Amino acid sequence: MTRIPALVAAVAVLGSLGACAPVVGLHGFQVVDVAPSDIVAGTDTKETVLARLGTPSTTSTFEKDQIWYYMSQTTERYTYNRPQVSQRSITEITFNEADGKVAAVRTLGLDDGEKIAMERRETPTRGRALTIMEQLLGNVARGQLPRTDEDVPGARRPD
Repeated sequence: MTRIPALVAAVAVLGSLGACAPVVGLHGFQVVDVAPSDIVAGTDTKETVLARLGTPSTTSTFEKDQIWYYMSQTTERYTYNRPQVSQRSITEITFNEADGKVAAVRTLGLDDGEKIAMERRETPTRGRALTIMEQLLGNVARGQLPRTDEDVPGARRPD
């Protein structure tokens, strides 16, 4: 009989330790055979990069065919907290416009990013804000009057 409380206590301790493990999330480009940093400037072309790495995560907005980005990110979340980014990798591959060969390969990490403060002001909308009671009771007594014998569908009223 004394072994049962000790067993229950051991299971409770192991369960609480297991709850402290983070939930790890991998997002974006996942390295399978070749890492983006293995691309060699001057020898690889767009076709070899596509064959080795696949389609890029995104391309440059203004030079779509000259700059490709391969992005990946690892997040960790403990119990009910927000996920925290633990690792980020962005590989930028720049191509020559003339011959399509790789001109440069640059890898950016989590430390290279910058925090941007979001603007909290709101754009005003036209009209006015309705209260909850105005929204619920707004259509009461706004309906059409019941039809009479004099009303003919499609005909104009004399008034």
